[in-house]
Amino acid sequence: MTGSKKKGFFYEISHHWMLYAFTLPALLYVIVFKYVPMLGIVIAFQKFHPIRGLFGSEFIGIENFRFFFRGSQWWSVTFNTFFLNALFIFTGTVAAVSIAVIMSELKKGIYVRVAQSAMILPHFISWVVVALFSVAFIGGNGAFNNFLVSIGREQVSFYTNADIWPGLFSGIRIWKGAGFSAVVYMAAITGIDLEIYEAATIDGAQRIKRIWYITLPMLRNTVVLMTLLAIGGIFYGDFIMIYSFIGDNSILYSTTDVIDTYVFRALRTSNNLGMPAAVGLYQSFIGFILVVATNTVVKKINPESAIF
Repeated sequence: MTGSKKKGFFYEISHHWMLYAFTLPALLYVIVFKYVPMLGIVIAFQKFHPIRGLFGSEFIGIENFRFFFRGSQWWSVTFNTFFLNALFIFTGTVAAVSIAVIMSELKKGIYVRVAQSAMILPHFISWVVVALFSVAFIGGNGAFNNFLVSIGREQVSFYTNADIWPGLFSGIRIWKGAGFSAVVYMAAITGIDLEIYEAATIDGAQRIKRIWYITLPMLRNTVVLMTLLAIGGIFYGDFIMIYSFIGDNSILYSTTDVIDTYVFRALRTSNNLGMPAAVGLYQSFIGFILVVATNTVVKKINPESAIF
């Protein structure tokens, strides 16, 4: 009993202090940039004035939340935020896993190395640059419309047709991020015991069956973990991507206007810092509920895949 008490928190710190010292930079980063800014939550309940600060601004209760929910657009921007991010998570995961499986099945050679580099490169290109280049492809006189004209088809007006953009955004995100995301799944595939594949080959399993019955099941925990982490930000729209492409084009708001772009426009017109803070708190709360709920469901189905 005495020994079990002795080997507690302070015993662990005193005997392994050097290992814990390596975690200090990351711990300080989380505290300074993640937890300390949480004090700004109080702005959501204030008529915030920068000169008066957090402790001098007028407290107005839930008025900032009422400002958001009284508007006619709160439901549409909430739905768009959830729908677009859910679509991005699903399509991005499918594309990343597919790329990882294909790359792992190819023989290691110059083609695989060049292909991997080519797929990862778009991740490092700014969304602003991608949006500017996209005009050359999907603009009125872009390459895509010129191709349609050459085969006798009508041009597609991308910047006046809102229904096109959810699918278009999904395709662009796959091009930009699927290759980089596939690195995680490729690492997971590398960790699978080769003897399992050898045994399956001896039993007569073809490549497709080895992928279906060995590779994909072995990736399940990684896929679930990455999905749970993505769900944590499902109520945060990719503001830079959407605003770079859409800007203030109100014709496309019905399918592309998310909470982040809505708040940005409201902040430009009202100069009220309390309202975006309230919406940010609303986003964080809903995201937290979704993560807990999803993790609870996953824990009941497969406890090994749960985060906590």
